[in-house]
Formats: sequence, structure tokens, C-alpha cells
Amino acid sequence: MPALPSSLVWSLSRAPALTVPETAGGLPEALVGLPDPRARRGVRHRLTVVVTAAVCSVIAGYRSYAAIAEWVADVPAATALALGMAAGRRPSEAMIRRLLQAMDPQLLTAAISVWLAGRATATTSTAGRVIVSTTRPCAAPAPPTPRPGT
Repeated sequence: MPALPSSLVWSLSRAPALTVPETAGGLPEALVGLPDPRARRGVRHRLTVVVTAAVCSVIAGYRSYAAIAEWVADVPAATALALGMAAGRRPSEAMIRRLLQAMDPQLLTAAISVWLAGRATATTSTAGRVIVSTTRPCAAPAPPTPRPGT
């Protein structure tokens, strides 16, 4: 049996196409218990909506706050609605940055880790192939791979 490819891009390019509810399924529910650090006055976007959109954009490869906001601004209206955003009113870069920076990183990491752990099971697609998702906490680097002969 050949070794599994280590490239996430390779794996995702061969995975079946999924809708937003299938991809982000359960994430808003996993985030419900997080405390919102913002004052109640003037809140335009629910915490779960902003964090779900940020997580989806990071999964899509966007890493900076500006890039996350660009992804949020550029998603099709149907995707925005599926994420819980109004099609014409999306969170700005400054709002996303301020919210994510104000959140407790340990609570956020724990909530996302619980969601990822629930998704890290082997599932069988309709084609009969097994797709195995393995996840590591975002802050922990992968351990070095020993090389033969060293």
C-alpha cells in the first residue's frame, strides 16, 4: 500500500465537493459557549458567525487578518448566508481583528479543537474510498520526522 500524501492541497483536491453546512457543520454549535468580549451595545455580527467565517477562511489558506477579511468579503452570497452573514453586510477586517484579539485564546483553541476532534474520524465517501482526517492543534508544530541514516 503506497504512503498517504502529506500535502493538504493534494488531499483536498481529491476529496468530494462539500457544501458549507457539511464543511463547517457543528462549528457554530461548538462556539456557542464562548464568552463574547464585546460590549452588548453596537454588536452587528454574532460571535459564532465571525469566528466560523474566520476558521473557514483559515482552512481555505488565508492567514492574516486582512486576508481573512478579503475571504469574507469575496465569498458568494449563498456562502455568506450559509455562514449566517447577511449578503450585503459582512464583518470588516478591523472588526474581525479586534474580536479575535480580544477573545481568550485558550477557550477559542479548546472550542475549535473539540470541533476538529469530532471531525477527525474516518468517513467513507459515496465512491467507497476512505478519507482520514488527522488534525493537530494550531499552535503545536509537527514533530520532526526522523530521516533514515541519521
